[in-house]
Amino acid sequence: MPLPSHAHGSAPHGHSTPGHSTPGLTTPAEAHGLARTGAAALLDVREAAEFTAGHAPGALHQPLIALVAGVPLPPEAAGRTVLAICRSGNRSQRAAELLAQRGVEVLNVAGGMNAWAEAGLPVTTPGGSPGHVI
Repeated sequence: MPLPSHAHGSAPHGHSTPGHSTPGLTTPAEAHGLARTGAAALLDVREAAEFTAGHAPGALHQPLIALVAGVPLPPEAAGRTVLAICRSGNRSQRAAELLAQRGVEVLNVAGGMNAWAEAGLPVTTPGGSPGHVI
């Protein structure tokens, strides 16, 4: 599914090379909108304890270590644009690079869950209670 032109961008620090599948960046607000409307799947790549403490509503969970090991994406993300998110944006950048190499259309959420929470976007627990970023 095509994304708005403002959602596409180069990787941080100018690592984007035309013709290569370097993931772009998106802001937490853009990611929230894309995930909320179903235009993209939000994939949290943090460890289980981090995800349980607090994640974006509707986020799918697949730790980076599982992606590195070659575990496929959750079925709900198959064939969809993926928005990779972690705590600060570092692990999700690695996940986005791995997924792009697999041919997945993927964007890294700049600043991760820290930026998400700072933007006032919702953070929840698996049970639906308010969560927090650890």
